[in-house]
Amino acid sequence: MTALESSLVRLRLDVAYDGTDFSGWASQPGLRTVQGTLEAAIATVLRLPSASLTVAGRTDAGVHARGQVCHLDLSSTAAPECDFLRRRLSRLLPDDVRVREVSVAPPGFDARFSASWRRYAYRLCDDPSRADPLSRHATVVWAKPLDVAAMNLAAGELVGEHDFAAFCKPRAGATTIRTLLELECVRAGDVVTAHVQADAFCHHMVRALTGAMVAVGDGRAPVGWPGEVLREGVRDSRVTVLPARGLTLEEVGYPPAAQLADRARTARAVRTSA
Repeated sequence: MTALESSLVRLRLDVAYDGTDFSGWASQPGLRTVQGTLEAAIATVLRLPSASLTVAGRTDAGVHARGQVCHLDLSSTAAPECDFLRRRLSRLLPDDVRVREVSVAPPGFDARFSASWRRYAYRLCDDPSRADPLSRHATVVWAKPLDVAAMNLAAGELVGEHDFAAFCKPRAGATTIRTLLELECVRAGDVVTAHVQADAFCHHMVRALTGAMVAVGDGRAPVGWPGEVLREGVRDSRVTVLPARGLTLEEVGYPPAAQLADRARTARAVRTSA
């Protein structure tokens, strides 16, 4: 550890937001973003020229979060008492974003690279006449009834480590190999929720996977079709990327404190197929 590193304090921030009126997480010139809003508020509270957050996973425009995690490095002389920062931010931030917890991060913690998994939920109402107007920003209304049993049969072929290129928007130099830990659809009345958990996600992956499940659920595609798309291994135009508003980042998981640094080193390595 260098002298500079030893003089820094890393704070973990647990964040929730309604993504409806944000242009995604990442700062963009001239646009209202979650990162830009939070960094401006932190800089104001701490009287800093600027603040810089590292996030567990960037969310797209319109995507929500209940369990987003980010970290902030401050000099030991500038680091505030955690509860003070949380309370001051609650007064300053707009109603659609909240810092729910501030804590001193353990050694080796990195909000992005130390994460073991991320868990999302995608919510659909398949009876338009019963759609809840109060949930309209976080639930997509689907015109056809969904067969949840068929959706879960299709999902079984996708769980595990695979190259998810067929369900991702490609990015130069980035791998599309991921370990999908859970893909399960659950009905509660007229709302069907797809629970999706993986070690990490590539761009549009959750909404594309859910779109494939919905195609099975409403009868447009057979149960085996999503597995066939996965095995083809290329971006497939038949896979519908569902609207952003139905998606919520629910939770980010981390290993025990003693394993944080090792996990971060492993995650930084580029994954290749076996």
